[in-house]
Amino acid sequence: TGTQKDQFGLIFLRKVSYIINNLAFAIYNPDPYLFGVISSLMHTIWVKAVGGSLETRIRYSSILCYNTFPFPKINSTQKQEIKKYVYTILEERENHSEKTLSQQYDPDEMPEGLRDAHHQLDLAIERCYRSKPFESDDERLEYLFKLYEQMIAEEKERGTLFEGESKTKKKKKKNA
Repeated sequence: TGTQKDQFGLIFLRKVSYIINNLAFAIYNPDPYLFGVISSLMHTIWVKAVGGSLETRIRYSSILCYNTFPFPKINSTQKQEIKKYVYTILEERENHSEKTLSQQYDPDEMPEGLRDAHHQLDLAIERCYRSKPFESDDERLEYLFKLYEQMIAEEKERGTLFEGESKTKKKKKKNA
């Protein structure tokens, strides 16, 4: 099921010079709005539904979670709004830098400003999908799966479904 901390999926902005291990994922030089998208409740709900888990923790997969996440095309105004909340989240984290991120995201100890910044980000992300707010996580997930089905149908129609998965076969060497 996951912990309540999973709701916020701890995402970081780091300099390219950081080295990450094989259990982490990196998007190099992303537009900051992307931080907002993958930090959102919509993305977290998707990850919980299509990704795996290890014990009670979410197990993220770029193939299953990131690449399949149905996010609509958005305009520059929407991107700017998302960025505004991304920077608010980062400022709120900095305002509580005496605490670790794990402490900041403890559901019982989370600073109100950080909680509110995430809530505002979630609302901005939801407005990218539709103007009416979602009423439940089930409604969000149902909406995402409908978009996913449309996305797959469009790729199939274009003939691009599974395009990136074709593997070249190695030629067998003939014995001389």
